Amino acid sequence: MPFIDIQSNLPATSFSEDFVKKLSSSVAAALGKPEDRMNVVVKPGLLMLIAGSCAPCVMLSVSAIGVTDTADKNKEHSAKIFEFLTRELGLTEDRIVIQFYAMQPHQVGKRGTVMSFL
Repeated sequence: MPFIDIQSNLPATSFSEDFVKKLSSSVAAALGKPEDRMNVVVKPGLLMLIAGSCAPCVMLSVSAIGVTDTADKNKEHSAKIFEFLTRELGLTEDRIVIQFYAMQPHQVGKRGTVMSFL
């Protein structure tokens, strides 16, 4: 059950419902997770700075169980997610930062319990 949080100083008009669905599908494929388990939040129009510049940028957080726990896995995920974001948003790689968080099943609640028991 991955959680994707995208923060950007791009305007809300840059993030259509179609974009959010494509992002969900692309990250699900990159992580090898089913699309129906994806959770996505988009926070546009923020005051942001990356590498000393407030030029258009994106910070993306990926939190997931079992697929973001090694450098080798995250290197593969990163390449696929960067390809999607640069293509869809027209940003260069130096204006995108991705954070990966490894979660444990007991850290995700669903259906009145936690994923450890589902």
